[in-house]
This record gives sequence, C-alpha cells and structure tokens, in this order.
Amino acid sequence: MENNKISVGLDIGTTKIVAMIGRKNEYGKAEILGIGKSKSLGVHRGVVNNITQTIQSIQQAVQEAEAEAGLKIKEVTVGIAGQHIRSLQHSDYITRPNSELVIDEEDIDKLINQVHKLVMLPGEEIIHVLPQEYKVDGQGEIKEPIGMYGGRLEANFHVVVGQVSSIRNIGRCVKSSGLGLEGITLEPLASANAVLSQEEKEAGVALIDIGGGTTDLAVFKDGIIRHTAVIPFGGNVITEDIKEGCSIIEKQAELLKIKFGSAWPGENKDNEIVSIPGLRGREPKEITLKNLSKIIHARVVEIIEQVYVEIKNYGHEEQKKKLIAGIVLTGGGAQLKHLKQLVEYITGMDTRIGYPNEHLAGDSDDDIASPLFATAVGLVMDGLKRQERKRIEKEPEVEESLNEVSEEAQSADEEVVSQPKKERKSFLDKLTERVKDFLDNAE
Repeated sequence: MENNKISVGLDIGTTKIVAMIGRKNEYGKAEILGIGKSKSLGVHRGVVNNITQTIQSIQQAVQEAEAEAGLKIKEVTVGIAGQHIRSLQHSDYITRPNSELVIDEEDIDKLINQVHKLVMLPGEEIIHVLPQEYKVDGQGEIKEPIGMYGGRLEANFHVVVGQVSSIRNIGRCVKSSGLGLEGITLEPLASANAVLSQEEKEAGVALIDIGGGTTDLAVFKDGIIRHTAVIPFGGNVITEDIKEGCSIIEKQAELLKIKFGSAWPGENKDNEIVSIPGLRGREPKEITLKNLSKIIHARVVEIIEQVYVEIKNYGHEEQKKKLIAGIVLTGGGAQLKHLKQLVEYITGMDTRIGYPNEHLAGDSDDDIASPLFATAVGLVMDGLKRQERKRIEKEPEVEESLNEVSEEAQSADEEVVSQPKKERKSFLDKLTERVKDFLDNAE
C-alpha cells in the first residue's frame, strides 16, 4: 500500500494523546488502520506545558498505532485547541478596479489577505479566516460570488485567533518526536467534520466537544461555521471536585465518575453506596451515589451554562439564526450518564450524543466510533482531504502567492469545484509552513 494514500491524525489532548492512521476506501469513507493512545502528561487545558513529557507521550501513541497498522508514520495532522483560542466577527471589502470583469478567485484572495492584515494583540496570530456570506455592490446573502459582476465586494468573516507560542510549541513537540507536520486544524472544526451531517449544518447546530481539559464549541448554520469558542475546563474539573469533595485520590475519582457518575442527582436512591479502599491500612471510605452525582451535577451545569452563553453570543435567540438541529455532544465527557437530559433541561434545545461514524467505513470497530475519538477521526479526515488537494496540485506548480479560504467553508460547495481551478492555499497550510520554517530556523 502506498504511504501517500494514508493520513495520520494526532490529537494532543489534556488527558490522552491519540494517533490514528486512516485511508480512504473505495466508497470514499475513512477506514481506520491503526490507533494508539497514551496518557498525556505535559498538557494542561489544551496547552502544552511540558515539552519533554509531551514528546514521550506522542512517541508512545505513534508507536502503538504503527504496530497495529504495520506502517511507519512520517507526517501527521495535529489539532489545536486551548484556552488561548478566541474568535471574532469582522467584515471587510475591496473595490475592484474593473467592474466589467467578473469576480474571480483572485478577488476573493485579495479580500481574505486583507483580513489577515488585521492588527491582533501581541503574540496572537490568525489561525482561520472563514467567509460567512458575501455582498456584491450592496446585494447581500451571496454564498458564492465567483462569476458575478460588481465593483465592490464585501464579506463577513469569522476569524479564529490563537497564541503564536502555543502553536509553535505543538509544532516543536511533533517535530522533536521525529514526525513531519502535515497540517494544523482547529479541534472543534475537526470534531464537527467527524460527527455532524450536512443536514445538521444546514439546519443549524451547536457541537459541544467536552474534552479532559477544555470544552470546544462550534456553531453551524446554513452549512457555514458561524461561531467557535474554547471554554477552559472539561472533564478534569469534575474529577478534581470529586477528589476534593470525597477526599480520595485522583485515580479513584476518575473511576467513580466513569463507572457510577451521573449528571442528574434525582436518579440515585439515598441508600446506594460505593465503598472505596482506603490508602495503605486506612479504613475504606463509603460514598453515597447521591452525593457523587450532586458534585458532578454542579460542575456540569457550570460548563453547560458557559457554553450556552456562547451559543447566545452567536445569536441563537434570533429567529433567523435559530439552531434547528439543536446540540450535539461529543468528546470523552459526552459519555456521562444522563448528560443529554441535563443539557436539554438547561438549554431547552434538542440534544443528541455525536459518534464519529458519519464518515467512517461501515466495518469499523465500535471502539473507534466512540465520542472519545471524534477529534482524532476528524483530523484523519482533514489529512485525507489535504492530500487530495495536493494530488490535484501535482499538475504544474501552482502560484504560491495564492491563499485559500479554509476548506471547511468550501466543503459546502464541493459540487461547484468540478471545473479545474487553481487551488488556493488554505491559510492553515500557510500557517503550517510558517511553523515549519520557524522550527527549521530555530534549530
């Protein structure tokens, strides 16, 4: 099997690091060949804070995946998240010198390049520029302006911003693990690609990915991403609270949460008790499940309420922006019992648990289709998409200067892409190149 047909997703999370190797099967679905996971020790709230430990964890996960797939991994697509990610709305316009000519790719590139010149806070960098809709000469709600006539082209953009140093640290870890950097993707976008259907994105949906250290949100409407946010706490704070509230060690708290935890206190009877072995010769501790779920409930409510504030920030309460498909929960935290009911109760929105089987081959292992691996599956898909673009580009060298809207915004118009056109370089590809250059020069 050729190595250029496979893609590797590397999800560097707060609790676990997952390396996943996949390829496209003949039906265009992603077939997972190998998967490796290791405990993530050097990451806090989605940000690398110990390079040496992170490198060890990455190598361990990669070796496991390589062993299962029987392949050597050369390059990976990594996800980026963390509390430093923020997003803003921005609108910009260009005046075209000649309105007799139709609008083409270059005009759009010019507009997007202009957005990249936005002045950011020191140490911040634009990660994604996602066009929402365009206006041509004041006529609004245009999804694809290419081929139209007009003198003034404007657009609303969703701009995602992150910290340069955090992005570089991730690049550093990947490189020092002996791997090439194929691409960098925002994790909420990767998860969304893995678990959401096109219909949901059209109808309007909020994807909530509850990870160990962060909770990521991505809001879609009319097939376009409208809002992203990273909330700086996830499953770990629940475990912390159980640990403090019950005076037990972290490992026990984590097991309690997974095995007996529920987000809805009313479910447990008062007399349900779990006994936990004491530390070295001490008496065992008895904990009532009711208390356990009260602790979990308090924390989960807090997380969901913060996410709901972000959904309202997007404007969910306006009729036109209503999210008809409601909420999809994914990530390891989505496996908490009765979470769906609680989220529906707090937000009043329809909720389902999202499994990343939307684009997986039919015979995939059930383990892989767990919400736990949504981001990794999304990153594999992103890598496969990137490779297809590279294969299209294999024809004569394309002008390097062009820059492309991130693929997410384009996946909605894949039908249009059939005529051969110059591939625009996604901004993320440029970011990846910049990170690579920086690392090469820093050696």
